[in-house]
Amino acid sequence: MRFVPRFTDGRSFPEPLGKIVCVGRNYAEHARELNNPVPSEPLLFIKPATSAVDLASPIQLPLARGEVHFETELALLIGEPLSAAAPDQAEHAIAGIGLALDLTLRDVQARLKDKGQPWEVAKAFDGACPISAFLPLAETPNWSALEFTLEVNGERRQHGLGADMLFSVPTLLAEMSRHFTLLPGDVVLTGTPAGVGELPRGAALRLQLTGGLTVETRVAE
Repeated sequence: MRFVPRFTDGRSFPEPLGKIVCVGRNYAEHARELNNPVPSEPLLFIKPATSAVDLASPIQLPLARGEVHFETELALLIGEPLSAAAPDQAEHAIAGIGLALDLTLRDVQARLKDKGQPWEVAKAFDGACPISAFLPLAETPNWSALEFTLEVNGERRQHGLGADMLFSVPTLLAEMSRHFTLLPGDVVLTGTPAGVGELPRGAALRLQLTGGLTVETRVAE
């Protein structure tokens, strides 16, 4: 069943989910923990709509393909078309904010990187993007003050602060819209902080975001 974006008040978004536009290494400490250089401009890639699933449902992992790593990210639901937008225009096109997991087949990704080959299959597989419901936005928040966390089996593993992003939300959206027209129903993932790791079978997850969003979910056995 295709994922349908919805709000925390129960409303479904009127447009179907489109593409999911992501950024790599938007937190310096995450880049360093993977021994990657800190980028001077956003590193963009896309997950298809078929990769999206409900974060609140048990997470199914393709474990036969090697380690699956979690990357917790602030997710933005786009509510208006954006093309070559200025940062202030871009931030006003956001209809909601939520959380998502950018699941990564780390062994597959490493092999492809070593060969200098594209690594979409490590990021874009079915179920690779569990997404929460979105907090509706009546006005743009203070992006620098946003904070989110991930706990795995009761242990805090990731703690993200908007102020620590290398490229702020308005800047990031403007840059994305320069390359890809963003349409209502598209979702933007804004990068993951340090602390990523293997997602264990049967793990209990708790994700929280400033503004009152809490999601408790579990990895399938």
